[in-house]
Amino acid sequence: MRGGEELDGFEGEASSTSMISGASSPYQPTTEPVSQRRGLAGLRCDPDYLRGALGRLKVAQVILALIAFICIETIMECSPCEGLYFFEFVSCSAFVVTGVLLILFSLNLHMRIPQINWNLTDLVNTGLSTFFFFIASIVLAALNHRTGAEIAAVIFGFLATAAYAVSTFLAVQKWRVSLRQQSANDYIRARTESRDVDSRPEIQRLDT
Repeated sequence: MRGGEELDGFEGEASSTSMISGASSPYQPTTEPVSQRRGLAGLRCDPDYLRGALGRLKVAQVILALIAFICIETIMECSPCEGLYFFEFVSCSAFVVTGVLLILFSLNLHMRIPQINWNLTDLVNTGLSTFFFFIASIVLAALNHRTGAEIAAVIFGFLATAAYAVSTFLAVQKWRVSLRQQSANDYIRARTESRDVDSRPEIQRLDT
């Protein structure tokens, strides 16, 4: 009996020791939320963005830039070729950059990178695409040889310019709204902090 009691006491001490060591050990089980470890598993398409004006315009921009690029790629002979090469570069760049932004916005991937001002990024992309598509279309219209592919590329180039111009106008409005909201939030935060300081005189005494 005494041996059994000593054995029970030893097991109790061992369990208590293990609990204490487990509590003080720096290697605790991770409590990281499951949502943060999913990576790209929780992706969902945002139909509201695709139904909105900005989403529809961005889809149209991708399609028009792609068609313009395909048209310019079907041209086999050119002289001079500088205008063709410039239009090819502009249409390809616009298609790639706008396509990436469309994927980010439609899947809400931009919400996972809040360090980037996405409204300003979209505004810069649409503004530059409008300008360069307009210049490239004018140059190609002036230097083309009136072939079917060149005429089609010029037409789709001007259509893409119009789509990017409208999107630029909407992006400017959205950017201004975001700036106003940020200014209002900063003002409210500053007023709240000043009220907290006024309601706690001990903070003022410490500051003085």
